Amino acid sequence: MHTYRTPRRRSRVTVAAAITVSAALACPAAVSQAASDTPTPGAAGLGDPMFPLDGNGGYSVRHYTLDFDWQAPPTPFAASTTIKATATQALSRFDLDFAGNELHSVTVNGRPAQTRRDGDELVITPKSAIHKGSSFTVKVGYTADPAQIRHRDDAIEDYGWIPTPDGTVLYPQPNGAKMIFPADDHPSRRAPITFHVTTPAGLTAVANGRLVDRTARPDGRVRWTYDSEQPVAAQLVQLAIGTFQLIDSKGPGGLPLRDVVPDALVAPTKKYRDLTPGHLAWLRDQLGPYPFNRYGVLVGDTDLAVALETQTLALIPKADLLGTKVDAERNMLHELTHQWIGDSVAIATWSDLWLSEGHARFYERLYSQEHGGDSFEAAMKTAYESHDQWRHDYGAPAEPTEPNLFKRMRYDGSALVLLALREQVGADTFRRIERAWVTKYRGRPASTEDYIALASKVAGHDLSGFLRPWLYGAKTPPMPGHPDWVVTPVVTG
Repeated sequence: MHTYRTPRRRSRVTVAAAITVSAALACPAAVSQAASDTPTPGAAGLGDPMFPLDGNGGYSVRHYTLDFDWQAPPTPFAASTTIKATATQALSRFDLDFAGNELHSVTVNGRPAQTRRDGDELVITPKSAIHKGSSFTVKVGYTADPAQIRHRDDAIEDYGWIPTPDGTVLYPQPNGAKMIFPADDHPSRRAPITFHVTTPAGLTAVANGRLVDRTARPDGRVRWTYDSEQPVAAQLVQLAIGTFQLIDSKGPGGLPLRDVVPDALVAPTKKYRDLTPGHLAWLRDQLGPYPFNRYGVLVGDTDLAVALETQTLALIPKADLLGTKVDAERNMLHELTHQWIGDSVAIATWSDLWLSEGHARFYERLYSQEHGGDSFEAAMKTAYESHDQWRHDYGAPAEPTEPNLFKRMRYDGSALVLLALREQVGADTFRRIERAWVTKYRGRPASTEDYIALASKVAGHDLSGFLRPWLYGAKTPPMPGHPDWVVTPVVTG
C-alpha cells in the first residue's frame, strides 16, 4: 500500500543549489573557473632552489617607474616606486620584495592598502580583490637610505647602495635590488623601467638605457629621466650619481656608446675604454649581433673589486682600468659577454647561473689568449684538476649546494663544461650552438634543460648523455681530446 503525501514547496536556495550541482556535474570546467576566480594570496616567492623567496607569485610586472630625490651619499631621501602589473590569478593580497627603508604609503589603484613587513617581503592587501587578468597599479612611497648596505658573503663584498666620494653606484646582484626599490626580484622576471632622478646642481645621474630628458628646476636642482628601452631584471639595474663626464662614441655598425667616468678618471682610463669597439666586434663574430640599443662602461670610483654586468651600462671598478691591459680586457670582455648571456638571455633559476658566468668566463679567457693573455687551455687544465674538489665543496655546475653562488665552480668550473662541449662536437658546431642560443632566447629566460635541448638539436644528435654528467654528476667526466688531463683527488679536510 502507498501513502500519498502532499509535496512541500522547495526553497529558492535549495533550488539554486540543485541547479548549481547539476551544472557542475554537466560542466566540471565551471567549478574550476569558479575556483580560479576566488581571490587567494599571491606566493611570497617563486620557490627558486637557492633563494626560495626571491620573486613573487600572482602577478607579472609590466613597468616600473622609479622616482628618487637624491641628496648626498650618507643622506636619506624621498623616493617612490610605481609598478604597473597584471594579475595572473585572482589576488586577495600579494608581496613585493623590499628590504629596509622607511615606508610611508602604499596605494593600489589609487586607494590606500594595508601593509605589513615580513623580513624582506612587503605584504600588501588592497581594498578590493584583484581579478585574474586585470591590470593594477601599485605606488610605494618611502625614504631611501643610501647608507644602508648589506654584506655579500658570497663574494666577500657589500651590495645595495654603494657610496662614492660624491654620489653612489649600485651593486644589486644577486638579490640586492630590494635594498633600492620594491620589486619582483628574480633574474627570470624583467620589465621596462623609467628613472626620474633629481640631483643637486653639479652632479650627474645616469641609469640603464637612454637619457630622455634633463630639466633644470627653479630651485637649482636637476631632474634626469632615463628609459631602459628594453625590459631589465632587478639585479641588472644601474643608477649612478656623481661628478661624471658622459663620453659618447660609436661602436661597430654605429652602435651608440656612452662611457660614464668620474672627472679625475677620464684621462687615466681612456686607453682601455677605447678598446670597447674592438671587444664588441670580436663578440659579434662569436655570438651574433649585440642585443641592445646601446652600451657603455661606468667607471666605479669605489674600492669594491667586483665588476657587474648591469644592462647596457657595465660597472667596471677603477682598479680594473688602472692596472694591466690583460686584466682590464679580461674584466671588460667578461661583463660585455653578459650583455648577450645573462642580460639578454636571462637565467631561469639561480641554479642556472653556470650558463651566465660560465659563458662570460669562457669568452673572457678565449679572447685573452688570442690577445696576449694567459693560455686558455692551461687555465682550463688547472680547473679540470680542481673540478672534483669544487663539486664536493660547491655542488656540480648546474646544481649548486649552497646559496653562496659566486664561487669558482660557477666561473672556471662552468667554462670548463663549455670547453668540453666544444671538444666533443667540434668548434664549428659549438659556434652554431652558441649563436642559436642567443638568437632563440633573446629577451627571455632560459634554463639548463633548454640549453641541453638546443645543443642536441643543433648538433643533430642527443647530447644529454654527454652534458648531464658534466652538469649534474658527482664526479668530473673525462675531457674529450685530453686523455692526459687528470682530476686531483678530493681532499675533504
